[in-house]
Amino acid sequence: MAVTIALGGDTMLGRGVGEVIADAGPEGLFAPEVRAAFAEADLAVLNLECCVSDRGRRWAAPGKPFHFRAPPEAVGVLTGLGVGCVTLANNHALDYGHEALEDTLSHLAGAGIAVVGAGRDREEAREPAVLERAGTRVAVIGVTDHPSDFAASETTPGVAYAPLSEGVPSWLSRRIEDAAAEHDVVLVTPHWGPNMTSEPLPYVRRAAEGLLNAGATLVAGHSAHVFHGVNGNVLYDLGDLIDDYATDEYLRNELGLAWRVEISDLGEVRVTALPLKLDYARTGPARDDDRTWIVDRLRSACAGFAAEVAERGPWLAIRPSAAC
Repeated sequence: MAVTIALGGDTMLGRGVGEVIADAGPEGLFAPEVRAAFAEADLAVLNLECCVSDRGRRWAAPGKPFHFRAPPEAVGVLTGLGVGCVTLANNHALDYGHEALEDTLSHLAGAGIAVVGAGRDREEAREPAVLERAGTRVAVIGVTDHPSDFAASETTPGVAYAPLSEGVPSWLSRRIEDAAAEHDVVLVTPHWGPNMTSEPLPYVRRAAEGLLNAGATLVAGHSAHVFHGVNGNVLYDLGDLIDDYATDEYLRNELGLAWRVEISDLGEVRVTALPLKLDYARTGPARDDDRTWIVDRLRSACAGFAAEVAERGPWLAIRPSAAC
């Protein structure tokens, strides 16, 4: 057993990005270096933070400020990037209601892309996706801790909702335990915590430990729109992969990372990351001062977890500190 997984954070293909796709097609959103980073992995997984549909009405939750819907052609962005699985367990899967979510599931299935974290009912939303790559069976489980009104029920579509601030629910622990017993690698990808935070909240750290204790091989989270540090087998936040978002001058959410995790036949995890610059509806490699900022910030974020960051050509290698 040995497998390499490419991970992308929040991937928003609606609004301005969707307009670019509709006008120019899905091919030009990622620079060749980014496409290569995903193509070189055995499996690529990301958080799709929008529905894919041309139907539906905006979800009528009080105070919900953003609604993201990508055109059906946006599936070509994912296939062009070689994505094998997406999680829809997030706060935008139902932005245009049940109808648009069902369209999203159909479009992704038609493109051969596995989905976790959302479904036509609660059982489907909670079901892992199992993908075999390089002779390794990888189970992927997606959950979100917000919003509760997006939760799938026994009879209605929605997301796999898990209020992680209250601990890891028993149903989720059992899903992970069962997956670990049957498969070689278990990737749990939670959408947790608030936007625009520079480090994981205490409850996120506790939940990550609970997920590992249940049998997760790797935990890769998202939601903050800013990358966080790495703590062994936990990537607390992957940051953003592509969007049209406004930029915070301090948190620099337009600077991100594409992640690569190599899991050996002994279960050892090796994490590397490629610095990215997110322009409007296009993502490429970060260069010069932008790259330096990313390196410095990642080093600072990892230092609190006794991990160090070394430059290896265009990539950054994250490993336990030699002092540990």
